[in-house]
Amino acid sequence: MIYEEKREQGILLDGIGLAYGKGAAERHVLRDISLQLAPGEFVAVLGPSGCGKTSLLNILAGYLRPTRGTVSINGKRHTRPDPEVGVVFQQANLFPWLSLARNIEFGMRMQNLPKARRKERVSYFLELMGLEASAKLLPHQLSGGMKQRAAIARTLAAEPEIVLLDEPFSALDALTRENMQLHLREIWRKTGKCMFFITHDVDEALLLSSRLIVMHPEPGRVVEDFANPLTAGAEDQSFARIRSNAEYSTLREHLLTRMDGVNTFV
Repeated sequence: MIYEEKREQGILLDGIGLAYGKGAAERHVLRDISLQLAPGEFVAVLGPSGCGKTSLLNILAGYLRPTRGTVSINGKRHTRPDPEVGVVFQQANLFPWLSLARNIEFGMRMQNLPKARRKERVSYFLELMGLEASAKLLPHQLSGGMKQRAAIARTLAAEPEIVLLDEPFSALDALTRENMQLHLREIWRKTGKCMFFITHDVDEALLLSSRLIVMHPEPGRVVEDFANPLTAGAEDQSFARIRSNAEYSTLREHLLTRMDGVNTFV
């Protein structure tokens, strides 16, 4: 079995701040963000452009160092990119000269995993993503949705503690996007990984997440953080059923209002 049960402490962000410049020219991008992300959570992060969502993701990824505060994974300081954190971007960024299967294998080769183990994982993720028939194809022969599935598989194959997703479906058409949302939810349920998902799409956040976070800009900060009542205890229900929930439109309007920076509650 690919995923073995482990005792995990999760990811802790403690007093994260990020600022550029000094003195009167100092600009605070993020201020005093403290979050605990548990294994198995699907955290959707919403907020207007400029609120620091991507900066926060880059700090979690180890690409950017905060001015203040710390990030810890399972009790250990996290300060640079490493296999503990996987990232999926808006663009799939597959290597064009490698087949789909070799793209999925790439991270494991960098980790110097034994060939038999790499083969086992590639086979597992090809099946999980429904990509077995396309294993030998090059990226230019794949559709947009297939490329993103391959990118997610490549990230998960390295078995990170947390998977960061920066609006991975924003470039897809509406039908492909919903299919990918369904696929990602199924992957999350099967792997049990912590997902940290940035999106501008309130509906996407409501359909996928187990936890919702809303950020405001100037400086970037968390103004809402709560469990998604629409998916609590029933993550396998259809999107149509979630949308038909009496709370759906109320919660959707509340999130849109909060994203706009209005302090009234629906």
